[in-house]
Amino acid sequence: MSANSLVFEVGDYVVYPKHGVGRVIELQKSEIAGMQLELYVLRFEKEKMTLRVPTNKAEGVGMRKLSSDKTLKEALQVLTTKPKVKRTMWSRRAQEYEAKINSGDLVSIAEVTRDLFRADDQPEQSYSERQIFEAASSRLARELGAMEESDEKTAQAKILEILNEHAPKYYTEKA
Repeated sequence: MSANSLVFEVGDYVVYPKHGVGRVIELQKSEIAGMQLELYVLRFEKEKMTLRVPTNKAEGVGMRKLSSDKTLKEALQVLTTKPKVKRTMWSRRAQEYEAKINSGDLVSIAEVTRDLFRADDQPEQSYSERQIFEAASSRLARELGAMEESDEKTAQAKILEILNEHAPKYYTEKA
């Protein structure tokens, strides 16, 4: 990536891998430990959190612009495919799911959302499965909402609609 492709303007939506979608609210110059630093000031509304990221570190931490339309289509397509649940211990799968969510990669987040989705007529999820599902689907919905200029609730409804439409065909095969 060239340095120019990573210039964010005030008002831009950005994805910070560990926190999801935020908005650049300010470009700030600060002196820290005797050094002049230029910082992106990011606001994450859902968490009511403000984060300052040195402009020269943005690429290193994986901060990026919203996904392309092509990546969004690919992520939504993943939701229509068969869940891939490994037969490993839950603790190991949970770590893998968390790593995918924190990667900030929209397609990986969609995979976690798909794999942990349970339709209403499916067996209950454990508390930790539900927590990870909600984290993944919320992260996906926030980026989808920002890209479609809607809100997270509308985007979440769209994601659940896709999952509810496609999940039954995979669960009835097992019966």
